[in-house]
Amino acid sequence: MTQINKLKIFNDPIYGFITIPNALIYDLVQHPYFQRLRRISQMGLSYLVYPGANHTRFHHALGSMHLMQKAVEVLRFKEVNISSEEENALYIAILLHDVGHGPFSHAMESSIVEDVHHEEISLLFMNQLNIEFQGQLSLAIKVFKGEYHRKFMLQLISSQLDMDRMDYLKRDSFYSGVSEGNVNSERLIQMMNVVDDVLVIEEKGIYSVEKFLMSRRLMYWQVYLHKTSLAAELTLTKVLKRAKELTERGVVLPCSEPLLFFMQNKVTMETFDPKTLKLFAKLDDFDIISALKAWESNDDFILSSLSKMIINRDLLKIKLTNDKVPLEELQVQKERFSIQNKISLAESNYFIFKGKIKSQAYSKVAEPIRILNKDKTIEDVVEASDQLNLKSLSKLVTKYYICFPKQLL
Repeated sequence: MTQINKLKIFNDPIYGFITIPNALIYDLVQHPYFQRLRRISQMGLSYLVYPGANHTRFHHALGSMHLMQKAVEVLRFKEVNISSEEENALYIAILLHDVGHGPFSHAMESSIVEDVHHEEISLLFMNQLNIEFQGQLSLAIKVFKGEYHRKFMLQLISSQLDMDRMDYLKRDSFYSGVSEGNVNSERLIQMMNVVDDVLVIEEKGIYSVEKFLMSRRLMYWQVYLHKTSLAAELTLTKVLKRAKELTERGVVLPCSEPLLFFMQNKVTMETFDPKTLKLFAKLDDFDIISALKAWESNDDFILSSLSKMIINRDLLKIKLTNDKVPLEELQVQKERFSIQNKISLAESNYFIFKGKIKSQAYSKVAEPIRILNKDKTIEDVVEASDQLNLKSLSKLVTKYYICFPKQLL
């Protein structure tokens, strides 16, 4: 029986009241693994550009679950059969879909762990919770892994029009103050239906889908891939790489015990055992910020300089271009910088480097967004839409960047 005192409500600035549907969901929200998300920012270092963007992954996970509740309600109204076990599995899977994110999100994935992605860590957390909760998460895990026969359930959690994207676009738009990203998630959910266990959007919802895809494109180029946010995230990745390199050389750096473990050990998916997971669960943004503050005064020029850049928001300069950056251009700058600061040419790679970023608002390769026409035929939104914009939105846009210190200007 559901305990009444566990049917809590959260007051959310976007949706109003979010209700916790049952005692199991309440216990999962209360679990330290989930509470940790209160200490992980949703948008990484974007608050250095958008001062309001201080919301957390805890906010986002609850918001996504709220949208899932609305979706279940709409689909049941349209006579889609969803059992109470399936309903619960959907809530659990969407609630925990981001539980594996590390501090400042993506900077961790390419620095102190070796290509271990947050989705894989989320699954490790879910498996661990399933042991603690005596198998009550088994169906949610099956859905999350795409192993459940009802395809639409995975589409609601992870697809090109899922509850995750609907919440983060609306939420990130709200907190960053970039109104272009404000999608009408309520209408999109109202237009959902299921045909042959596949998720479809009714024809009259096509304009809402177009607006959603356009909002996604604008949010990526204006917010998520904003050049200053990008410079900050790349700098953080470099700091962590340098810290790891120094630790491997035997230098003892002041930092928290969980962070020290990841500095001292090569962590891959194969070595991610329960002990590693336990330590990862103790890592959050505060470990990184306090480490950066301690490293500001370190004797190592590279570590202290890069740490100061983030703490004082005095970041590397970044230039975006549509063409590849020639290597010679970098080489001249590296030579000048290494002589100026008495560091090796190899070490100047921490300050002067190039790369590329890609964005695609709609992928033709991935699972399509299907439109259910009035005559009951189903087609890809790109074909169903009379908007030429949608065809261009499915093009992969690549931009190249170069990062360098301001004194080289």
